[in-house]
Amino acid sequence: MSLDGAYEDNNIFARIIRGELPCAKIFEDDTTLAFLDIAPQSTGHALVVSKWSRARNILEVEPRAIGEVMATVTRVARALRGALNPDGIHVAQFNGGDTGQSVFHLHVHVVPRWKNLPLGILRYYEPGALAEPAELQKLAARIAAQFT
Repeated sequence: MSLDGAYEDNNIFARIIRGELPCAKIFEDDTTLAFLDIAPQSTGHALVVSKWSRARNILEVEPRAIGEVMATVTRVARALRGALNPDGIHVAQFNGGDTGQSVFHLHVHVVPRWKNLPLGILRYYEPGALAEPAELQKLAARIAAQFT
C-alpha cells in the first residue's frame, strides 16, 4: 500500500482498540493503547496507537494525536527499561507498505535491544512464527507493573 489511501475501519489495530480482538495490553489511557507485538523483534517489543485518530501514517496524523502517542511511547520505554533492563531501546514508526508498514493505522514500535542480539530495523516472519499468547500475557503483566 502507498502513502495515499482511505482509512480502513476494520484494520487489526482498530479492532483491538474496539475490543473485538485480544491483545497483550501493557498500558491504556483515554487516548492511547500500548500492547505487545505478536511478531516481536525482541522480548518486550511493544506498539503504541492512538485510540481516536484515523491516521494511516505520519502524513495524516493530527498534532494532538501524535503528541499523545509519543507521551505514551516515553512511558512504555521507561516501563520496558524497568521490567527488562535492555541495553537500548529502538523507537520506530513506518509509513507506507514499501517501508514495512503492514497495518495502516499509525503506530509506533518500542523495541528493547540487547548487545548480544542482532539489530534489525524490520524482520519479516514466516507464517506461524508468532509469539505464544500465554507467554505474551505473562510478559505484558510484568511490564504493566512498571507503570505508576
